[in-house]
Amino acid sequence: MPHDAYQGLYIHLPFCASKCHYCDFDSLPYMPDDPYITEYVEGLIGDIRRLSKEGKLTDIRTIYVGGGTPTHVGTKHLGSLMYALSLFVDLSQVEEYTVEANPESLTGPLVKDMWALGANRLSLGVQSFDDGLLKAIGRIHSASDALRALEAAQTRFENVSLDLMCGLPGQTVEGSAADVSQAVSLGVPHVSLYPLSLEKGTKLYRRRRKLDLPTEDDQADMMEEAHRLLEGAGLLRYEVASHARPGFQSKHNQSYWMGVPYLGLGRSAVTMTQNDERRMRVRNGAVEDDLDAAQMAAEDAMLAMRMAAGLSRERARQMTELLPELPERLRSLEQVGLLRQDEAGWHPTERGWLLGNELFGELLSLAP
Repeated sequence: MPHDAYQGLYIHLPFCASKCHYCDFDSLPYMPDDPYITEYVEGLIGDIRRLSKEGKLTDIRTIYVGGGTPTHVGTKHLGSLMYALSLFVDLSQVEEYTVEANPESLTGPLVKDMWALGANRLSLGVQSFDDGLLKAIGRIHSASDALRALEAAQTRFENVSLDLMCGLPGQTVEGSAADVSQAVSLGVPHVSLYPLSLEKGTKLYRRRRKLDLPTEDDQADMMEEAHRLLEGAGLLRYEVASHARPGFQSKHNQSYWMGVPYLGLGRSAVTMTQNDERRMRVRNGAVEDDLDAAQMAAEDAMLAMRMAAGLSRERARQMTELLPELPERLRSLEQVGLLRQDEAGWHPTERGWLLGNELFGELLSLAP
């Protein structure tokens, strides 16, 4: 279908040194010298070349190389991929270029190469600074590895994000706060904190009855205390799980929540295509979502509530043409404390974020 230009590019490198106990993502434990990695990266480079010739990369504004663990494949493979991107994408137009990394595979030379090849943001998967907790969730790095990797990253990159997790087996509210405080002390401008989710098929899910898991109330306390610590350090919450200093919010991640079309390359990567009347998401050649205009509006209202900026009054007014029940639904969500309103529009409350499934479901159900 005729569609709006792609502005985001996501590239999936699904390779890891090992599978973490909580991970249900498409990841493969291949060593960097495995011939399949060479074949996979060469396939990605071929796709990038083809898409460039077709004119589909001319409006790209954000690039995100995710995984898996992109840094696990090593300088040779990651460098080849990033060099191809520098040839076939106009990086002068790219506002944000992120590469995900894990501490055990991020080295000083790799940091220098990624910077030289155009990346301007690193997302480092730390999860915790507690070695016992790291072992419990199957991470193969230590707290000292994380500190070493961050030090290497900061030799070139100002824009470094740390990913942390809470609600881990054996974790206390005080322990979670110590992780957040450690991240703050390291001076990073962006921190994401994700609560543990036990997904079917993972090692932690199979062992769930034997795990010493924090209660839901404890997990909520962890999120609230993290919010207090991060806001106090000048890292403002702009999305349900993410805090940043002004100017360091993730542009690529926000594009997912703002209905910006994006291309996904690699195993399990999703491409979102849309025009004024239709939005489609395709993964591995199969259509996962096919939304009409009203469903798009309901989804956009829901996604807006992932962000502190919320839903503007003007956008809500436009949506009401497709979703006549929206004004009343917003009022009812305010009455139960999931939303608040001001002159700018409607915003999620702390309670709304903690009860996100309820809030998001109420808005999605507006579409016929």
